[in-house]
Amino acid sequence: MTRKLFAKLLGLFILLLAFHTVVMVLVFRGMMERTQVEALHRLAWDALWSGLIALVLALPIAAWASVRVVQRLHRVTNFARRIASGDLHARLPRSGGDELSEMEDALNQTAERLGQSFTEIENRRQELAAMLDSMQEAVVAVTAEAQVRWSNAVMRQMAGTEIRAGRPLAHSVRDPDLLACIRGALDSGEVHSGTARSLAPGRIFEVNAAPLPSGGALAVLHDVTRIEAAERTRRDFIANVSHELRTPLTSIQGYVETLLDDPAPNANTTREFLGIIQRSARRMNRLTEDLLTLAGVESPDYKLVRLPQRASALVQDAMDSLGGIVADAGLELESAGSPDELVLADSDAVNQVFGNLIENAIKYGSAGGRIRISARALDDAVEFCVQDFGPGIASEHLGRIFERFYRVDKARSRQSGGTGLGLAIVRHIVQAHGGRVRAESELGSGASFCFTLPLAEAAST
Repeated sequence: MTRKLFAKLLGLFILLLAFHTVVMVLVFRGMMERTQVEALHRLAWDALWSGLIALVLALPIAAWASVRVVQRLHRVTNFARRIASGDLHARLPRSGGDELSEMEDALNQTAERLGQSFTEIENRRQELAAMLDSMQEAVVAVTAEAQVRWSNAVMRQMAGTEIRAGRPLAHSVRDPDLLACIRGALDSGEVHSGTARSLAPGRIFEVNAAPLPSGGALAVLHDVTRIEAAERTRRDFIANVSHELRTPLTSIQGYVETLLDDPAPNANTTREFLGIIQRSARRMNRLTEDLLTLAGVESPDYKLVRLPQRASALVQDAMDSLGGIVADAGLELESAGSPDELVLADSDAVNQVFGNLIENAIKYGSAGGRIRISARALDDAVEFCVQDFGPGIASEHLGRIFERFYRVDKARSRQSGGTGLGLAIVRHIVQAHGGRVRAESELGSGASFCFTLPLAEAAST
């Protein structure tokens, strides 16, 4: 740039010098025609005037050239400021073929590459944000001062609108275990794990906080509520099964040892003890069978052979196959009518449902003297009910009565030989059919256990 500008100015002054030389030649010729003194004075004045004329002509040209260069440099400066402020679409207009134009082209290329780089970075940032927002886990990143740097949608949903970038995490999240994990990762520079139980009501989160290379920390919260619930259910199930098996085993062991230790056992006593042992063995066998049945219906491999069946035929089948059991218990089994709609059902599985519900009614509703089976058509299903007229069930038990090993009256249930699994089996079989099960009762007015089976037409559509 300097060489070309200097060459232009040098050329300008050469032109001015040539002009001055021509003037001097003309003056010198005129001088030859005058006297010597007059020629010297005339030469001096002509030289002075020619220099002044050359200076007057050079000044505006030099000023114009310098102003133009300054304007172009100002455009370059403004361009640099726009780029620095984030306007990567700024460009310099091409204004010539000198070094300044080459610099303008280089700056335009640099701005274009910066724009492409920033666009690519922004696209990747948006992709990463979308990926993190689609995660089921809550994610939050904090600075070295424990201020929120970024959080995904799940974390914002849990923490509410209070969690914002630049705000201390402790102002938005009150769970001490989560804050302790993040603080540990910030202080030690190592991964810290923990369990957050007070971040959201009724939910448990496994927290893993790791330091970030640029400073700060990243915490990932995995919802383990269902896992904890399943683990708790497993522990309760094992404890209940152990308890249910221990009682008859203890009884069997005690009576057998008594018989073995008696050198001359009484026949009546022996018969009584053997009867107790037999009842305990039957109870263990019944518990084992129910456990196997429950394991089967809970298994993912449990398959039903669902075929169109008339609701009235299912009720009549239950009446025929279970009527003898009810009669042996001294009760009356009656039908309150049923529709002829076709339902999609496995007849053997539905008969098992009726069997469990009727056995439950015999155990706990025998005081009513009768058991009623009914069915009614709904919009997209048929609802079947088994009703007893016994003492009924308190309302606080109705929500849990279909849980495994849940008993309203534990002493009475064990005395009657119940395992606490019958209603749980009913629930799983009905749900496998795509139906619903519920219990209704009022103290002193008996209890009704109802389940639905989908209509064959509704299931096919």
